[in-house]
Amino acid sequence: MDFIFWIIIIGVAIFILSGLKVINQYQRGVVLTLGRFTGVRQPGLRIVVPIFQTMTRVDVRSTPIDVAKQEVITKDNVTVGVDAIVYFRVIDPKKAVLETVNYVYATSQFAQAALRDVTGNFELDDLLAKREEVSLRIKEIVDAETDKWGIDVENVKLQNIELPADMKRAMAKQAEAERERRANIIGADGEKAAAKAMAEAAEILAHVPAAIQLRTLNTLERISTEPSQKTTFLFPIELIDALRGGKK
Repeated sequence: MDFIFWIIIIGVAIFILSGLKVINQYQRGVVLTLGRFTGVRQPGLRIVVPIFQTMTRVDVRSTPIDVAKQEVITKDNVTVGVDAIVYFRVIDPKKAVLETVNYVYATSQFAQAALRDVTGNFELDDLLAKREEVSLRIKEIVDAETDKWGIDVENVKLQNIELPADMKRAMAKQAEAERERRANIIGADGEKAAAKAMAEAAEILAHVPAAIQLRTLNTLERISTEPSQKTTFLFPIELIDALRGGKK
């Protein structure tokens, strides 16, 4: 008799203990009683009646999911591979459990579809230059759809845009040509500035006769400091002018 009593006591204890559930701070517990929704349990130690009640824990933290690479044909008929990452958070645990079988998988699949639809409406140049705009459009579409599942899409980021090999080569050539064009423009601007400076210097020297002589002496000083086999002869400027007058 005592043996049966202790078995009953142990069975009751196990039954009660099995109904004790711990909900972490970052979770919420969705409780169903005989198959019907009866409430959302907050963090802490909670009691669930075994057999009659079941509880599903829902993580309410911000959750990132990778959107697998999608082959997309852009508006100008270029095939590219695009992938992204979606950040979302459960704001209504009841809807997340009752409105969809797996809210994480459902959000991921809808994000893939939205990624293909949105990127396919952009030309390649715009897709590369307007990533933020593309990401924002995808976010708006996915957020509107997942709202009925109690999901808030916080952010969407395009990660990689993979181009075909021939397109990469063409863009590399274009970039090289652009760099060469800029280098030529910079070189031409430098030549123009140098010519302008030389013209201004020549005008100053023409008005100050002694300046050309100082310039000549400065040049001779630089030449004399370097080893050379050249011989330099200096003639007074007056002699040169006289010879020019004699020839006339």
